Amino acid sequence: MAIDHGTKRMGIALSDELGMIAHPLEFIPAEPFSGFMDRLNQIIQEKQVGLILVGMPRNMDGSYGPAAQKVQQFVAVLKETLVTPIKTWDERLTSAQANRLLIQADVRRQQRKEKVDKAAAAILLQSYLDNSVQS
Repeated sequence: MAIDHGTKRMGIALSDELGMIAHPLEFIPAEPFSGFMDRLNQIIQEKQVGLILVGMPRNMDGSYGPAAQKVQQFVAVLKETLVTPIKTWDERLTSAQANRLLIQADVRRQQRKEKVDKAAAAILLQSYLDNSVQS
């Protein structure tokens, strides 16, 4: 499972059972946080998630900025709350790539807003899966 962290919405993506193909699942409102955690736990149980991948925003030069600090705090809370292993993964340009793909697919602006977070999570997860296969 991958989470594209956001202040308003969290994009969620899952892989197939073989761990080869990522697909967008949904977005969960970030607030209230207890509601987010309830839904996240529900997905983890239903889908038997074995690993949670959280996108780590980095600047183009590879450094970490204020957004990365928020994600680090988010990951710390997840690690205190969940037993499922959690990893971070470089998410540079995943939202931009998701937007570009949705525009190419002729998705309307309002629908893009609803789909971009889960699409970015799928791109993040696919990047991780592709890298894991090569290793």
